[in-house]
Amino acid sequence: MTLRTLTSVKLGAVLAAALTVTAAPATAAECIAPSNPGGGWDFTCRTIGRVLSELGLVQGNVQVTNMAGGVGAVAFAMVANDRPGDEDLIVATSTVGVTQMAQGRYPAPLETMRYLAMLGADVGVIAVDNDSPIQTLAELTAAMVADPSALVTGGSSGAGGWDHIRLLMVAQDAGIEDLGAIRWVQFDGGTDAVTQMMGGQISVVSTDLGEIAGFVESGDIRVLAALSDDPIPAFPDIPTAISLGVDVTGYNWRGLYTGGQVSDEAYAAWVERLETLYNSTNWQEAATSAGLVPIWRGGAEFEAFVREQAAVMEEISRDIGIIQ
Repeated sequence: MTLRTLTSVKLGAVLAAALTVTAAPATAAECIAPSNPGGGWDFTCRTIGRVLSELGLVQGNVQVTNMAGGVGAVAFAMVANDRPGDEDLIVATSTVGVTQMAQGRYPAPLETMRYLAMLGADVGVIAVDNDSPIQTLAELTAAMVADPSALVTGGSSGAGGWDHIRLLMVAQDAGIEDLGAIRWVQFDGGTDAVTQMMGGQISVVSTDLGEIAGFVESGDIRVLAALSDDPIPAFPDIPTAISLGVDVTGYNWRGLYTGGQVSDEAYAAWVERLETLYNSTNWQEAATSAGLVPIWRGGAEFEAFVREQAAVMEEISRDIGIIQ
């Protein structure tokens, strides 16, 4: 496999209760974003939390807790050890998190948790500071071909993580053979990576558009390419890598898990709430305005998807020598 093989209303009558098709509101929901404020996982929790409240699917507001560390490993360990049966707790995850699990970088196996739903996919982008002399993707790949170690790159995953793999996919397509020579720095979120790039510590960021959309809108950074099949509706002026002759795509789905000891009843109720949220205009508008592609997979289908993707990521990681 090559690298390329690679989204409280209290019921007043028994009849009303019988007619409702929505799971009862959660009472004191909390969403953990395993990153610093401003990142993609933070966006996932804050946006889903807001829409859950707007739709009356939870009582009051959803508490968002930022718990950065280990690209999600710190939050994963806390839930596994301290709150495996907390039925009011949901945690943001994505392709990035599953890649880390597949590489054995989390303190417990993937099966430790129960995976609730995917609600959309973010698009990977390659970006530079607005003051960078690099103006195009072609100029970037030419510089990397000339000297793969000349530029310091970074993103919101460790070496061999999904952000890194997407950059390596672009480099490989450009003909770079010594992928290990490309220097990579890990940050806890795309926002942190862009901040360091703007400060001159790194030259290139590979991350999700949703994590750094604010910097794109402000003009602080220049996106050289989106790793998507088609232009992003919210940012139609950003060229796709494919349109520039680089045959690479890199999506990062966004979803949620809960503790492995949560009951079947509570698990099913969360899946039902999240599907109601997904089908709402509130979520569809919030997702697309942030550059996400709305995609739904929930319950057993999503559980199977996560396990299948973990197996694929493990194989890719072996192909590029990240794991043995």
